[in-house]
Amino acid sequence: MEIFKTQKDLELYLDSLRLEGKKIALVPTMGGLHDGHLSLVDKAKSLSEIVVVSIFVNPTQFARGEDFDDYPNTFEADKLLLESKNVDALFLPSKEEIYPHGTASDYKVGAIGQILCGAFRPTHFDGVAQVVKRFFEIVKPDLAVFGEKDFQQLLIIKTLVSNLSLNLKIESIPTQREDDGLAMSTRNQYLSDLDRERAPHFYSVLCDARDSILRGNSFPEAKKDAIKTLGKSFEVEYLEVLDANNLTQIETKTTEVIIISAIRFGGTRLIDNLVFRRTNV
Repeated sequence: MEIFKTQKDLELYLDSLRLEGKKIALVPTMGGLHDGHLSLVDKAKSLSEIVVVSIFVNPTQFARGEDFDDYPNTFEADKLLLESKNVDALFLPSKEEIYPHGTASDYKVGAIGQILCGAFRPTHFDGVAQVVKRFFEIVKPDLAVFGEKDFQQLLIIKTLVSNLSLNLKIESIPTQREDDGLAMSTRNQYLSDLDRERAPHFYSVLCDARDSILRGNSFPEAKKDAIKTLGKSFEVEYLEVLDANNLTQIETKTTEVIIISAIRFGGTRLIDNLVFRRTNV
């Protein structure tokens, strides 16, 4: 695995591979890698000949008081994991390499970035879009792979690619889960042993809400019951039942539904979602 710290060196490496007709995939990460990230790599490898993984904790997507300074730094372990997957290139840029002219950005996500997680982290998605756009400029991948756990982020990145008419394809993989249902996340490292035992209840409540809807109960009823149940164990930031295609309110003929939520407990913030299809419409 080649390791690059500068845009210039990475571009020289990738340009030579493009001349050979190689298809290039990008997997952007912030490190703290786990099996969910490795599944992204597996997907990238299945669709391309060259896989580039980036590790960069992006300051512009963190607000004051969030966990930027405490975000897990597990580089040596991450490097071994990526080598075990035969990743071709690891990009480890500095802040100055990514933002040589400062962190001001002219791309704004818009309304979709102000709902759900964006209502609680109002600058977050502008920062995500900014850094992803920058990685696309540097790597110029044929495709990039993201996880569906960060569902709102995934839609925002797809919109960015469309708005800017970028010549790449966005691929995704389903949320990867632990054996007990908890969505894999770097932030799971923050959980105490007791909180880790309680955390899978989050997903089980989402499953119960889905089952309630599929039995014919109304969306408002399922939402109300889920919030009430979650509230007994966690602080609920939000829980919504929406159209999975665009995160708008469900209409009569909506078939693709998402239950999407964020909770806090024990000082940790977790997100999760469940996408399913209605057939009785």
